[in-house]
Amino acid sequence: MIDYIPLSTLPAGRCGTITRIDAGAELASRMRALGLLPGRRVKVIRHSPFQGPIQVRAGQTDLIIRRSEALTILLLPCPAETLCA
Repeated sequence: MIDYIPLSTLPAGRCGTITRIDAGAELASRMRALGLLPGRRVKVIRHSPFQGPIQVRAGQTDLIIRRSEALTILLLPCPAETLCA
């Protein structure tokens, strides 16, 4: 069985491939406009303290997204030994 996890739980420095976005139409559309699409590999750069936003890199673009929004993005984590660009 494949274990998908929310983007918000991926540790800093790790990457994963987006499998789906479980959000309403408006938020899902916004995420697509930012380049967060199923099949896209993303890397978590850092988590802000006190449950603040998360910095994510998608390709060559860094994004800051709310933790509540990151909870709606499900991904398949890359193996720990995989180098993330």
